[in-house]
Amino acid sequence: MKHSLSSQGLSLSQAQSISNLCNQRAKEIDAVLDTVNNYSRSITIEGKTYIETPAKPLPKNTADLLLDKALLHSCQAFLMENIKAKDQLLKEVKEKQMPVGSNYPERPELREMPELELVSEKWGWEQLSASEYNEYLESEAYASHIGQFIHRGGTLDKLRSSLPHIKTLEFFEVEKDKRTPMEVTVHHSSDQLLGLHEYLAGLHRTHEQRVNYFKAKVKNLVTIENARRSKEHAILCNEIRVESERLMDEYRNLSMKWQDEQTIAKSNFEEARQKEIESIAAMRIAVDARFQKVIDFFLPKVS
Repeated sequence: MKHSLSSQGLSLSQAQSISNLCNQRAKEIDAVLDTVNNYSRSITIEGKTYIETPAKPLPKNTADLLLDKALLHSCQAFLMENIKAKDQLLKEVKEKQMPVGSNYPERPELREMPELELVSEKWGWEQLSASEYNEYLESEAYASHIGQFIHRGGTLDKLRSSLPHIKTLEFFEVEKDKRTPMEVTVHHSSDQLLGLHEYLAGLHRTHEQRVNYFKAKVKNLVTIENARRSKEHAILCNEIRVESERLMDEYRNLSMKWQDEQTIAKSNFEEARQKEIESIAAMRIAVDARFQKVIDFFLPKVS
């Protein structure tokens, strides 16, 4: 399991609070971007102007907001991964069983030839360094959120599709058989929306390439590891045949020494496990440099 736990950094309560704040801020950005439109509509009657459709154009910092949102989500993912990692480490240690058998040694059964155990893609992801995995989380978040915004059905796509159909001249019926022109103000141009699309598409491609790089790396690691295991499996099967004879000789000696070794092993195991539990309980989350800016912004709010 990949994590960024160490003796220095954020406490779990700070991490949870900052994660909640990241989620809240991301929702605020969504609220801004989800309400934009392509035009406003107003009408002037007897010298007084009335707004029929308020103007809600894309903010000038749309790209920055989108990047901020992606960073917030990746930071939140980083924090939650490490919170879960600490819980999992504690669980694993508490559930550890003493490797020494609790019963008097029995006459050994000769081992059967083992099955070949191949690793899965999950194993491959676990081979990445914490930094690589965090970069993958970051790149995946950027690619996902930028893609949702620019691809078919996204906010930018809808704006570009609807722009050519905006009527620049409309009339409002003040009373029967009496119409007055309604002012329609278009606040985006096709070139502006195209330029934003091309810029964001470039960012999307960059991060999508990094996502694909890590996926390919994981698959390659799995392929190499499974080849290695296959080779070792063949060697092990031969060793088992030799070991069968040795086990029968060792059994007689193990039976005499079992009692003393069992007592010592149990005491050492429990002592070591308690120290490991205490060590894990004291762990904090060491903040990855890529998320430091977000952490520094929210930390005073939760300290």
